[in-house]
Amino acid sequence: MRGILGFKRLRLKIWRRCTLLFFLCWAGCWLLGSTFLFLVHRSVFSERCTDEKSHRMLARLCLDYRKGALTGDLCEDLCVAQKLVYKQCLYYDRGKKVIRADWKGQPVILKSKKEIFSSYQSLRLLDEVETQDVPETELLLMVALEVKNVLGLELSNNTMGPLWTRRRGLHWKAQVASMWSLLQQEEYIYFSLLQDVSKHVLRVIGSCGHFYAVEHLTAGHARHKTVFPLEDAVGPSFTGTKSKVKAITDIALSFLDMVNHFDNDFSHRLHLCDIKPENFAIRNDLTVVAIDVDMAFFEPKMRDILEQNCTGDEDCNFFDCFSKCDLRIKKCGAERANNNLQVICDKIFRHWFSPNLRGPTISFPLQLQLQKAVHECAKPGPKDLTQHQQTSLHSLSELYHLLQASQRELQKATL
Repeated sequence: MRGILGFKRLRLKIWRRCTLLFFLCWAGCWLLGSTFLFLVHRSVFSERCTDEKSHRMLARLCLDYRKGALTGDLCEDLCVAQKLVYKQCLYYDRGKKVIRADWKGQPVILKSKKEIFSSYQSLRLLDEVETQDVPETELLLMVALEVKNVLGLELSNNTMGPLWTRRRGLHWKAQVASMWSLLQQEEYIYFSLLQDVSKHVLRVIGSCGHFYAVEHLTAGHARHKTVFPLEDAVGPSFTGTKSKVKAITDIALSFLDMVNHFDNDFSHRLHLCDIKPENFAIRNDLTVVAIDVDMAFFEPKMRDILEQNCTGDEDCNFFDCFSKCDLRIKKCGAERANNNLQVICDKIFRHWFSPNLRGPTISFPLQLQLQKAVHECAKPGPKDLTQHQQTSLHSLSELYHLLQASQRELQKATL
């Protein structure tokens, strides 16, 4: 009996010691790992969005402006006349700075990929010449090459108006240097090139050095019941249930317009690889606008990104843009296997047209048809890419038809 009791006590002691050793080992590993992450990624922890840092950043921008290093059509309002006034730091993300400001009483958004003007690659041509006698064709060629490098697009001289409006004068070097810093920012190029041909991208208001200003719109949020805060965008008239359903129907149709537009209306298809409510906004007329296009790529660039080595399909996923792995050659296909519509159905439309969001404003059979159409749209398509494109076109057409039918029902209900 004593032997058994002794054995139990010994086993209990061993168990306690093992537990203590395990805890100490776990705590040590956690502490070591945390210390390593902090030392290696200190910049991540220091990238906090603060008013103090934002003011310091804009003060540095104005100092460079007064020194003549940079210029822009908003520099005078920001640095001298005080018509462009800082309001709030929105976020610093992967180096990008996003700030809310008021310009002549209207809210605007200031953006830059980097904090300091000198962080951008300089144009060697500016150091080699002392006069303004740089051939216009040479500058346009450099702009075209930079656009091709950034977006994978080849532009002719007559399509670069939004990117290059050279004005000769005393500050011509500052003009060219400022332009060159903006051309190193993909979002600026997208917004500038597309703003005159697309209602679904942000309008560029102006720039100062490497910072550019765009219109301020109401962005979406995944946790918001209607995805977009309708009261902020279009006013308190959209507080009623019927008004909200009508607004959601109109916004969904605008999403379909945007998908069709990005697929067909440019020289190359525009792929959105980071689709989430926060990357879109709505105007007062409920037009959907892409407000963050850091992960948007035209077809040539998209093919370069997708065509990588692989051992399985999971190696061919680039955020929301997927490809298929050819196991024979261990290479991802250059053609995207999913599309913008499929991801929008999955990440945005499901929220609006799900069984738990049924209401009396639209007939029950039509609600069921919408839910089924969104479910089918969001599903991964056939492996055959041609068949997948046909399925996607069918989904687009069906959703158009059902949403327009919803509009007609809502219109009748208000009569």
